[in-house]
Amino acid sequence: MFIPVHARAASAYKRVGVETIVSGADSHQLIQLLLNALLQTLDSARSQMLAGDVMAKCQSMSRAVHMLQDGLDGALDTEHGGEVAQRLRALYDYCSNRLALGNARNDVAMIDEVKGLIAPIAKAWAEIRPAVLQKGVQ
Repeated sequence: MFIPVHARAASAYKRVGVETIVSGADSHQLIQLLLNALLQTLDSARSQMLAGDVMAKCQSMSRAVHMLQDGLDGALDTEHGGEVAQRLRALYDYCSNRLALGNARNDVAMIDEVKGLIAPIAKAWAEIRPAVLQKGVQ
């Protein structure tokens, strides 16, 4: 398939920009990036579902589940995180299951439910950034 030069250039620029941001980010920023990407992916999946774009919707839903399971859940420190880490693990598992079911049923409400559960966590994570910087956590 032919992709116009400007589209390839834009894609490469975006990829380099994301790689630069990620490579310079501390652990707190990486989680923030992942939470924001998850919310954007959920928005994409929702739009794709409503548009009837099954292939794109399935890819977005799969990406969202991957972010939840491998990214966010995988980053939890259950040894030191105590009850908060345990509750987040349960929430990420619940969200993954809801997205899988929502994908199978083509149910936008399940995407909205997950977004409603993750958005406050993303907001709170962003709000604690000054405290993280003050502690010097990497």
